[in-house]
Amino acid sequence: MSDDRMTGAQMLIRSLLDQGVDVVFGYPGGAVLPIYDEVFKQNRLRHILVRHEQGAVHAAEGYARSTGKVGVVLVTSGPGATNAVTGLTDALMDSIPIVCITGQVPTHLIGNDAFQEADTTGITRPCTKHNYLVKHVDDLARTMHEAFYVARSGRPGPVVVDLPKDVQFDTGTYVRPDQVEHKSYRPQTRPESDLIDRAVDMIAAAKRPVFYVGGGVINAGPHASELLTRFVRMTGYPCTQTLMGLGAFPASDPLSLGMLGMHGMYEANMAMHSCDLLINIGARFDDRVTGRLDAFAPGSKKIHVDIDPSSINKNVPVDLAVVGDAGAVLEAMIGRWKEKQAKPDSKALQVWWDQIDEWRGRQCLRYTPSDTLIKPQYALERLYALTREREDVFISTEVGQHQMWAAQFLRFEKPNRWMTSGGLGTMGYGLPAAVGVQVAHPDALVIDVAGEASVLMNIQELSTAVQYKLPIKVFILNNEWMGMVRQWQELLHGGRYSESYTAALPDFVRLAEAFGLVGLRASKPGEVDDVIREMMAVDRPVLVDVRVDPKENCFPMIPSGAAHNEMLLGPDDRAEAPVSEEGMVLV
Repeated sequence: MSDDRMTGAQMLIRSLLDQGVDVVFGYPGGAVLPIYDEVFKQNRLRHILVRHEQGAVHAAEGYARSTGKVGVVLVTSGPGATNAVTGLTDALMDSIPIVCITGQVPTHLIGNDAFQEADTTGITRPCTKHNYLVKHVDDLARTMHEAFYVARSGRPGPVVVDLPKDVQFDTGTYVRPDQVEHKSYRPQTRPESDLIDRAVDMIAAAKRPVFYVGGGVINAGPHASELLTRFVRMTGYPCTQTLMGLGAFPASDPLSLGMLGMHGMYEANMAMHSCDLLINIGARFDDRVTGRLDAFAPGSKKIHVDIDPSSINKNVPVDLAVVGDAGAVLEAMIGRWKEKQAKPDSKALQVWWDQIDEWRGRQCLRYTPSDTLIKPQYALERLYALTREREDVFISTEVGQHQMWAAQFLRFEKPNRWMTSGGLGTMGYGLPAAVGVQVAHPDALVIDVAGEASVLMNIQELSTAVQYKLPIKVFILNNEWMGMVRQWQELLHGGRYSESYTAALPDFVRLAEAFGLVGLRASKPGEVDDVIREMMAVDRPVLVDVRVDPKENCFPMIPSGAAHNEMLLGPDDRAEAPVSEEGMVLV
């Protein structure tokens, strides 16, 4: 057989290697056994055996988000593919580049309700950027190369390649990546010059400006974050980041207002509400950021920079739309700012900063410490204090109160260090994501900040960490409740705690030991530092059960349906559930 003639299974492995893939996260099954046979025969491509297909996609997301590369998943047909749907939807919502290869029954059995058959392309059409069903072996290599191009280009996202078993056995001709060009998909990366001109003029003329930065800057690569930092410092304007944008601008910079949105900083939300120019770079005006749309930044002009034209004017009408890669746009803005010798209105800017400093003076993250109970905020303050000097710290989270506290109290100076589920809010994300990050960065300190309810969703991936000797640290803030659900029930539903208390939790230390991890526990504030130090000192996977105050709520908080200037700053504030004209509670 010539070098260009090979089976479909061989072709798949060759295409992955030619795309620079070094690791695949997967789980075998009958419909992908020819591919797994080829995995067995080679040593260049590493395979990580997860314990559940959802975990495979989240691990690939963690890998992709911490490296900027495309994450790769390999699962079987039927339940293998359907188990991956949550991860694929998560990747679509958060713009994460994933290529997911799913096995399929032989082509002559498609539509016959064969064993482990599912309409994978139909099921995944709404939750992928694009998907393919390969029916002929000679289409396979081209399809694979296209899949990687689509996943990583423009606004990144997940792509599924559904591969029938007979195509894996068939013999065909391989084509190299340089022989493949997508026929129609050409995302615009360079901005139009006149729009850059107008944007710079608007930025220079602003009296109360604010930069609003999202995950699009991080997706554009580390250079985009460097350009953003340079441009913000050139202007002297305040900069706030979304949950997905944390790390795009250094948290320690005095121009940073931290995170905005439902559990964002008071000064960030008030600045957004009061600004006269909002400069959105790489964010999509998510509802958790905007709050009530008719009260969002009501007196401002708005610039929106995004590589995805469909995201512009989708949720919030803007005055100037600039389509392009965030890095390319920022580079063009910096160049034009210098050419025009533009300068901000220094007097107006000083008045603006005086107002922002007044809002900062509210110290919105204040909480009441305790000598007997571990406050979750305190646990994260100590985690940050004891890890901040390390250059190689990566944080993943599950979803809930602990996620928001982590976003508030853990400060990120660089991009690609923060892995969390933003758009879909997927419980069970953080543990497998940490596995993927640790695979990509074997010598780094990788910590999954977890809640006891969320971590149980994919707890089986502890076994993956042990098998591959991945020294991840799972830092559980254990309050025995689905904390965010309980908080909403307390504040908006009269304290009717319907099904939010977990009455039968495992002993997490013994559970960790059963999986082969090191299990640690802190029950009092004085034990927290020693437990964190021990966790960091152990070169093995560790699970830490931090028993925190079960009644603590996460503030600040914008109640659902409220505006940015209607934040709750603490337990003495009370929210009224917004009600529609029809009398329906809007939460």
